[in-house]
Amino acid sequence: MRNPGTVRSPGVTPGELDEVRCRLEDFAEDMFEPLARADQRRWGGGCLQGLLLDGQRKSAEPMAARLGQDGNRKALAHFITSSPWDPAHVRARPAWRTEPVIMPGR
Repeated sequence: MRNPGTVRSPGVTPGELDEVRCRLEDFAEDMFEPLARADQRRWGGGCLQGLLLDGQRKSAEPMAARLGQDGNRKALAHFITSSPWDPAHVRARPAWRTEPVIMPGR
């Protein structure tokens, strides 16, 4: 648990990520399910982890470094900048999941 008086960069620590890893992997699997290829789904989850981990810079290289041995700067950069997938399908997933909570009975 964090000390509320401690100032640090936004994000979670590797230990905090480990505590929620299974739930995060399930969430990523659901969010990136519309992507056609397994490598795209894998890097979607890696990108999500890289964004959540502590660190000021959220570009591909620093995120890949934070992912450690699971990080591949080239593959992550390719996923972010030039992988042929439609982000609209991924962005729609949270909306579809939250609609029953926000608008029950609809």
